[in-house]
Amino acid sequence: MSAVPAAPPPASADGARAPLPAPPRARAGWRVLPARIVAMCAVELQKLRHDRTELYTRAIQPALWLLIFGETFTRIRAIPTGGVPYIDYLAPGIIAQSAMFIAIFYGIQIIWERDSGVLTKLLVTPTPRAALVTGKAFAAGIKALIQAVVVIVIAALLGVAMTWNPLRLLGVAAAVILGSAFFACLSVTIAGIVLTRDRLMGIGQAITMPLFFGSNALYPVAVMPDWLRAVSAVNPLSYQVDALRGLLLGTPAHLPLDFAVLVLAAAAGITAASSLLGRLAR
Repeated sequence: MSAVPAAPPPASADGARAPLPAPPRARAGWRVLPARIVAMCAVELQKLRHDRTELYTRAIQPALWLLIFGETFTRIRAIPTGGVPYIDYLAPGIIAQSAMFIAIFYGIQIIWERDSGVLTKLLVTPTPRAALVTGKAFAAGIKALIQAVVVIVIAALLGVAMTWNPLRLLGVAAAVILGSAFFACLSVTIAGIVLTRDRLMGIGQAITMPLFFGSNALYPVAVMPDWLRAVSAVNPLSYQVDALRGLLLGTPAHLPLDFAVLVLAAAAGITAASSLLGRLAR
């Protein structure tokens, strides 16, 4: 039995064949990139649904800083803070510190994904490496933002006088996310150089406290020795703390400069981490 012949394409009124429909046009790269960044960020945040222990345990350290260090030095009044109670002065610094501590070890997760084969699968997809790194970096920023909310709640319970202006709180969220994105990319960059979890853990532990103490998180820049002022001037954490302090407490700050430094630092971090991502997957 012969096969039924395929129906001929429809013809127009004058006998000519109707043109076939044009295939859909692929979206331009600049349109695809934001969608893929958001997708990567969503994938990273899905992990929080399965294990929230990290967020709970990481809230202990900032709470201790505020309860013990903040309350004690408020009574001592040994650090000049321009008339602001020391615990109020300290709270933005602890927000920045807790966000940095979450992000600075983000490279360990990249190495784990390398070891389990996940990173290789991600790199063979059409998604640009910059989108992969940016998605992961901003996921770290959102995790840090959750941590910042916890610290803000603890600070409010301790009587810290903070603003609740919605626009200022949006600025706080932006500062936390940008700063955390930089430190997450710094961690991925280090992971791309050292290639092992043990080395990354050692370097991460070695640089976190110098970054913290070499910033204005605990004390004003005015009381620092000259060499520490130079360190603070090139430390992105100092600009993040300055922005958070100005937005939350209303103290004098350099917000345009602070956000410009944070944006440039995040962009530089994404560029560096993207360039080393391929080396990490070899």
